[in-house]
Amino acid sequence: MSGKTLDEKKLAFVAFCIEEYKTEIGSTGGKVVDYFKKLGVIDYLMEFYDVLHSMSRKEILADIEKFIKNRSKQ
Repeated sequence: MSGKTLDEKKLAFVAFCIEEYKTEIGSTGGKVVDYFKKLGVIDYLMEFYDVLHSMSRKEILADIEKFIKNRSKQ
C-alpha cells in the first residue's frame, strides 16, 4: 500500500492546525472549525499547504492569525 495521498496530507495538516490553534487560544475544536469555516481559513490552509506545511508551528499560527486579521477587516 502506498503512502498518503496529497489530499490526505492536506486534511491531516488542517487537523493539526485546528488542534494547535484551539490549544493556543484555549477553545474547543468545534468552535475553531466553525470559526475557520466562517473566515475561509480551511480553504486557505488547503490551497497553500505546499508552503505552510514546511513552516514551524509558531510560524503557522502567526500566519493563521495574520490571515484572520486581514479577513476580519473585510
